[in-house]
Amino acid sequence: MGFKRLDAEDFVVSADAVQSTAWSTGAPTLTEFFTSTTQLAGSSGDFYTSVFQTASTAPGAAVQFDIAYGNVLGSGSAYYNNLYPRLTPASTTYGQYRTMILEDENSSFTFGDGTNFITPNDFWVISPDRARYKGSKFFRIYKSISNSFRV
Repeated sequence: MGFKRLDAEDFVVSADAVQSTAWSTGAPTLTEFFTSTTQLAGSSGDFYTSVFQTASTAPGAAVQFDIAYGNVLGSGSAYYNNLYPRLTPASTTYGQYRTMILEDENSSFTFGDGTNFITPNDFWVISPDRARYKGSKFFRIYKSISNSFRV
């Protein structure tokens, strides 16, 4: 198998900005929110809730963002198994975001700076659906938020 080196004319460089609303409604503000009772009753409902721009069963319904709750001690959700306290969907969510953002499974989230900071046991996460990332708008917001966490 052979490879051809890319030439300068193979690259397209553009300064054009892509701008559009984040929501599938086309409006700059999402004014109505809907959840799915099917999703809430299912196993994923223990970990997060998907939010739609219209009824989840309506034609054209699309997830706009998800909301999740994380707690380092496992509070706020039922145990996977009563023999193993602190192992809950809330503790799993906390651990997943801790590993993804802090890149250390033993660290805790710390908000603030200098002598004015707090290390809470829990947090809420609003995670935009990947289809909403037009022009990396949410990626820039996410990056600035994640950079504000201290270990």
